Amino acid sequence: MKKDKNNRTKLLNVRLTPEEFQQLLRKVQKTTCRKTSEYARKVLLSEPVIVNHRNQSFDEVMVELTRLRSELSKAGSNLNQAVKRLHALSQIADFRSWLEAYEGDKNRLIEMVNEINTYISKASKIWLQS
Repeated sequence: MKKDKNNRTKLLNVRLTPEEFQQLLRKVQKTTCRKTSEYARKVLLSEPVIVNHRNQSFDEVMVELTRLRSELSKAGSNLNQAVKRLHALSQIADFRSWLEAYEGDKNRLIEMVNEINTYISKASKIWLQS
């Protein structure tokens, strides 16, 4: 079996200013091309170049999910601290005050879980549309 040889033997030199070169590199980074020469060859030969686009609405969802994750982490930490206090209680009055605080933490945690669920649903719909 003979392999089709596509060795590139011809060299093309192009001079660019530092600004032009940086602009070229930025454009290459936005594509799926692994090398600058691959990108340049495709552009020069009018071949299609696949450009990666970011979905702005998905970025907004990710920012909100990150915020919710932080809030959820804080709520979980508060809950862990409350359970540790429960083990250290010796009087029933302390137990009642802990129970009231626990109910507030639990309700906030449930609200955040529901909010996270809403944003995850939103993110999955956006992702499925892409």
